[in-house]
Amino acid sequence: MKGKDLLSISDLTLDEVWGIINRAIRMKKRKAMSSILAGKTLALIFEKPSLRTKVSFDVAIYQLGGHSVYLSQAEVGLGSREPIADVARTLSRYVDIIAARTFAHATVESLAKYASVPVINALSDEEHPCQALADIMTIYEKKGKLEGLTVAYIGDGNNVASSLFLACASVGANFRIASPKGYELSKEIMPLGLRSSRKVGAEIALLKDPGEAVKGADVVYTDVWTSMGQEAEAQKRRKAFVGYQVDVRLMRLASKDAILMHPLPAHHDEEVAPGIIDSKQSVVFDQAENRLHVQKAILVEILGR
Repeated sequence: MKGKDLLSISDLTLDEVWGIINRAIRMKKRKAMSSILAGKTLALIFEKPSLRTKVSFDVAIYQLGGHSVYLSQAEVGLGSREPIADVARTLSRYVDIIAARTFAHATVESLAKYASVPVINALSDEEHPCQALADIMTIYEKKGKLEGLTVAYIGDGNNVASSLFLACASVGANFRIASPKGYELSKEIMPLGLRSSRKVGAEIALLKDPGEAVKGADVVYTDVWTSMGQEAEAQKRRKAFVGYQVDVRLMRLASKDAILMHPLPAHHDEEVAPGIIDSKQSVVFDQAENRLHVQKAILVEILGR
């Protein structure tokens, strides 16, 4: 992966996915500071605010001996105050790697096109690859394997769902998604995941009924119904997603040892019933922690010796 951009899970080979997961697990066990990226600088370009993404990347580069520079939309003005191409070429003269959290996936692609340093997609409207890698790391930790497991995703076929779908398909985990009409996975993502799933024999199911999706599943995953930037649609989405809340009743349809996952932030009493994130089946905060370890592994795989 040295010098490689990470814009989509589909950019990674199976060996690269496992390389990141295995390195992240080793780093998590060691819990030690490192100098492997001493002198390296990470630029964090954020068009939208974040808790987990900002802090985990900031701490990750620090624990590896480097440092970060945070740039908000007000400071950079991507595509408005200054062309994306100029920002990419300027930053390439200052920093060693860029992580960008943007509204439009095209923005991340433009940064990668014009930057001479690697670019990581820290979230776009189409994908969230760092989250998906942390998710499959968490599943592997809890279940001891990935191939043959069934992951059931309940809710909006958004950026998180897309990257999780691609990640599951690449490692041989079965993936079921239940979404109301009009909120399914995008037509652009489907061929990528189906191609990967055929290579490893993973089963893919696109459903409407949450109960059907969850039945016997090893992992139950959900995300917010209304993402950042969609606030004007909130009321419409609440009506569309009636019946898609993950609660105790739905969890009972899954495997007895099923785990509950959510990328956070959560809207309690919308996509998740009150208190369920604190249940014994929840691994939500393990997921959040693993963002740090996975991003450390990504940085080392791209920049390390």
